[in-house]
Amino acid sequence: MTRKLFGTDGVRGTANTYPMTAEMALKIGAAVGRYFRKDKSDAHRVVIGKDTRLSGYMFEHALTAGLTSTGMNVFLLGPVPTPAVGLLTTSMRADLGVMISASHNPACDNGIKFFGPDGFKLSDEAEAEIERLVFEGVEPAQAQHIGRAKRIDDGRFRYIERVKSSLPSSLPLSGLKVVVDCANGAAHRAAPEALWEMGAEVVSIGVSPNGYNINDKCGSTYPATISEAVVRHNAHVGISLDGDADRVMIVDEDGMVADGDQIMALLADRWAGAGKLASDTLVATVMSNLGLERFLQARGLKLERTKVGDRYVVERMRQGGFNLGGEQSGHIVMTDYATTGDGLLAGLQFLAAMVETGRPASELTQNFDKVPQLLKNVRYGAGQDPLEVAQVQKAIADAETKLNGYGRLLIRKSGTEPLIRVMAECEDPVLLEHVVDGIVSEVAASV
Repeated sequence: MTRKLFGTDGVRGTANTYPMTAEMALKIGAAVGRYFRKDKSDAHRVVIGKDTRLSGYMFEHALTAGLTSTGMNVFLLGPVPTPAVGLLTTSMRADLGVMISASHNPACDNGIKFFGPDGFKLSDEAEAEIERLVFEGVEPAQAQHIGRAKRIDDGRFRYIERVKSSLPSSLPLSGLKVVVDCANGAAHRAAPEALWEMGAEVVSIGVSPNGYNINDKCGSTYPATISEAVVRHNAHVGISLDGDADRVMIVDEDGMVADGDQIMALLADRWAGAGKLASDTLVATVMSNLGLERFLQARGLKLERTKVGDRYVVERMRQGGFNLGGEQSGHIVMTDYATTGDGLLAGLQFLAAMVETGRPASELTQNFDKVPQLLKNVRYGAGQDPLEVAQVQKAIADAETKLNGYGRLLIRKSGTEPLIRVMAECEDPVLLEHVVDGIVSEVAASV
């Protein structure tokens, strides 16, 4: 079955434009409710969290209507980080968790992510079956079996306590001045509160959401804001989250930004040294830099690559029994503590490394030299498929020939936006730019 709704991370798009309409959210809610309601008892539960986008209210109510129409009892968490939904799905013994968020996308977008009863994101097979139910329609529950909806006021506090428990109480953060950028998103209260409760001196930015300013010149996809703040406040380190707080970038005391690859390198090295890295293996995607792979190999550690998407990283981790993985974009997955990427949790692990080693952030964020990497995006229109165009295919084949033995090439469609992503790595920066620009030019000419 061809996927019509689900991308690499749930359903996503511009609010009030198909498929992100209230009507579709109601249908999706009914379909997923029918999928998870295996019997006619009244014990079925679903928890729903959201970020701070204005459209979140609309989708929250539409999903609730669809879910309760099939007999699911809905618990509304309000604004909480995505990893909190994974956590509370299991702790509240729910059949399903739902997060309403478009992550790092602008405020005009929104999305719907699903977690199974184990707190992990759904498989491709489950999503395909839910899609089938959406388009075929489902029978509503009989009147006496309609579900209820209830607000849960302490979801944020439960999440904060779980995150804090990932570090020993004997490891206070007192003496550290930390800037945290919450992207005017889901963690705008949870992240500063957790850091303060653990003893850090906290400077908070991106903590005044108004429904429109999520990820707007702030957060992990716009690190210039936190870089300037760290230097201006003479802070030891900066932690920059995205709109739903499942990814992170670390900023050192000089304002330099470290991406997910550098964070994973640090954690893998430390965990391996402590005998905590399962099977001496890190799981990352095809986007992770070749320098990370070389860093791990030099230490006798292994890197397993997956296709892009943190849920594919998690799937491989679960299959292989691995406990550390993530993406260059800042999703860091630590299954000893969480079921999905958790930016705050990863930030705390970095702060723990600073405290335990006594080393500044600038030393802990430069673990390997990156192989030059260039990524460019080309937007395409509805109904177009640039990768099927003969001239584009020829340009890709020519680039692969030129890079053979010198680097690698990755061409893919974005799973969250109508973009063709053209990425290459090569020690020769001139050749790197030449091959990427050649492909980008042909893709642009075809749309």
